[in-house]
Amino acid sequence: MNSENEIKTIAWIGTGVMGRAMADHLLKAGFQLRIFTRTRAKAEPLLQSGAAWADAPADAAAGADAVISIVGDPKDVRETYFGANGVLSLERPPSLLIDMTTSEPSLAIEIADAARAKGAGSLDAPVSGGDVGARNATLSIMVGGAPDDFERALPMFRAMGRTILHQGDPGAGQHTKMVNQILIATGMIGVCEGLIYAQRAGLDPLRVIESVSTGAAGSWSVSHLGPRMIARDFEPGFYVEHFVKDLGIAVAEAERMGLDLPGLTLGRALYRRVEKAGGGRKGTQALFTALEELAASTSDSA
Repeated sequence: MNSENEIKTIAWIGTGVMGRAMADHLLKAGFQLRIFTRTRAKAEPLLQSGAAWADAPADAAAGADAVISIVGDPKDVRETYFGANGVLSLERPPSLLIDMTTSEPSLAIEIADAARAKGAGSLDAPVSGGDVGARNATLSIMVGGAPDDFERALPMFRAMGRTILHQGDPGAGQHTKMVNQILIATGMIGVCEGLIYAQRAGLDPLRVIESVSTGAAGSWSVSHLGPRMIARDFEPGFYVEHFVKDLGIAVAEAERMGLDLPGLTLGRALYRRVEKAGGGRKGTQALFTALEELAASTSDSA
């Protein structure tokens, strides 16, 4: 058995668009992984690289030094930790539980309290950077939890990300991710509208991006997702349906704090429009299609 502070074996839960690449970085960094995900086929590349398979979160976690989860939504997080075969069904869970899903701050606090009752630490550590950041190990990792647990997790975080900051107590990582999603939602509206304007004005949109991306209007979204919009490449780096979930959490948290955030409300409404049109499994850059339709309908009625 490893000493209390040494992490060698990780139970990894979830191998979606980002999770598989993140787990692969940990394997390459020398960590031993036990994988559970709902669709085993998604884990096959990791299994071929040396990871072991487990049939449930509890099976993956039994005897492991740490758990890292990155699943779909708060319901999946709750099942991962509190379900009948969840991590916290173990009498002795791993000494460090890390949820990297974008989820509810209140659920992060609940997991931290339950983990503490069983002698374990817990971190909420959602990420930003999409599929590109996951593949390149350049994610931004926003962390809530005890400082000692954060220090223990740093070797794992450094294998997956570049900007790694402790934001405060349990739930602080999730609150920081809500800030991130609010910024993205409102910023993406501007990116889409700017490029629609460029097209209507007869400009070369890619050349416009080249000009504006290095000035005050520059952003990750315009540099990385703008060209995808122009190419009509709506393959997911981050699913629309997951972003709608995130914005729903942000709206609920804002309401709980007595905040009226009209940009957030508009962003959520527009992304829900994409989802209702069948774009839930497209990338967030598919917002471009919804704003194209709105722009065209306005033009037709003028």
